Amino acid sequence: MKKIVQFTFCLVTAFAFGQSRELPVDTVITTQHNATINGASFSYTAQTGTQPVWDENAKPIASLHYTYYTRNNIKDRAARPLLISFNGGPGSGSVWMHLAYTGPKVLKIDDEGYPVQPYGVNDNPHSVLDIADIVYVNPVNTGYSRTIPASGKEVDRDKFFGINADIKYLAEWLNTFVTRNNRWRSPKYIIGESYGGTRVMGLSLALQNQQWMYLNGVIMVSPADYKVIRNSGPVAEAINLPYYTAAAWHHKALPPALQSRDLLEILPESEAYTIDKLIPALAKGGFLEASEKEAVADKMAYYSGLNKKDILDHNLSVPTSFFWKNLLKDKSGHTVGRLDSRYLGIDKQLSGTKPDYNSELTSWLHSFTPAINYYLQEELNFKTDVKYNMFGPVHPWNNDDDNTRDNLRQAMAQNPYLNVLVQSGYYDGATTYFNAKYTMWQVDPSGRMKDRFSFKGYRSGHMMYLRREDLKTANDDIRDFINRTIATGKSAKY
Repeated sequence: MKKIVQFTFCLVTAFAFGQSRELPVDTVITTQHNATINGASFSYTAQTGTQPVWDENAKPIASLHYTYYTRNNIKDRAARPLLISFNGGPGSGSVWMHLAYTGPKVLKIDDEGYPVQPYGVNDNPHSVLDIADIVYVNPVNTGYSRTIPASGKEVDRDKFFGINADIKYLAEWLNTFVTRNNRWRSPKYIIGESYGGTRVMGLSLALQNQQWMYLNGVIMVSPADYKVIRNSGPVAEAINLPYYTAAAWHHKALPPALQSRDLLEILPESEAYTIDKLIPALAKGGFLEASEKEAVADKMAYYSGLNKKDILDHNLSVPTSFFWKNLLKDKSGHTVGRLDSRYLGIDKQLSGTKPDYNSELTSWLHSFTPAINYYLQEELNFKTDVKYNMFGPVHPWNNDDDNTRDNLRQAMAQNPYLNVLVQSGYYDGATTYFNAKYTMWQVDPSGRMKDRFSFKGYRSGHMMYLRREDLKTANDDIRDFINRTIATGKSAKY
């Protein structure tokens, strides 16, 4: 039986359920539920609502929608970890990890992650709610979160829509949330997917140095590191090769010598070639000897499944978009997905340099959009006519002064408790697993904190948790990470 409680503060408009396109600035709906997770049956509370973003004059300038899950009948809430969850984009709502990864409910999808009708949700027996309370946060203009007012010249976009603005206001918002919910003593973890990886790297230091909130862990899921992704050059161009190897292996497009072996046997070989040979070759640019260029193109064709001539025509620097379009051109004629290259698409014509559309994203939106709208309104009783923004209007996004990688390093140096877990799918072509490894390697150039980093890879894509087998494994990896890093009774010292 569900118990519903509503608390409302500083209304923008009357919260007439189902009759308004505006939400209260500050409100919460509480419901009660039961779950069986990781073999344990228990009840839990779900709170979903809005909480203000304040300006320097204590005036609300935005209201963020969130959903907060707490396990009931916990004797010592202070000792229980709190997991704070963000997705990415920038401009993406928190729906993805909320309804498919760590939360108590998951989409109705098949074992590989493809949509199933009728749309809806099932229980998630692998959620980490058994060992941690979880809050899913929608940044401004995502989900039901909005600026105040929702649009117009009065909106100061510089306060929200950029790497550093995003980090600053979210850190302040989290201070309010933690205070309201009496979680200051709890071990705290932040998890971010895709652009959320950039976000949580920056938040680790902002929370620590601006809010005096120290973390035990940062979890980056398929992280987007824009120090690499938005730049050209030998490293950025070369480190796509191991992903090409993985995606081609999945589609049985590699030479027999590689295809006959397991994926995890051949990836270290492709990684080593990338670091030891391909990056130095690309660094020589047009001064690379013709014979060496031929040899490199041969190896790249071997490890990617692409045509050697196409590789040479690109001067050894093959864009990911070309790979998605052309890997299967002469085999089945399909394109492969950007965020998850297991997914196939059909273009208007076979020739070209990039796919017509993202086949994986269209598949995901099939199931996620109806599920989140149904779930929030019907199971969590948060009824509104406001549109849930799967992707919201946040652009242009200010990418200047991105120091998030070093922010994480500095936070770790100052806080001996702080550990990092990186999770990636091998078939992710947008934020590739080898890019994630490279980011991890670059955070701490001294290497003195490398024992506090861990990497986990999965045989799926950007949202690796959509694959049933990886849903369990990836949650278990988070569970193990949290249990290992709670640091109960250990002094924070080197």
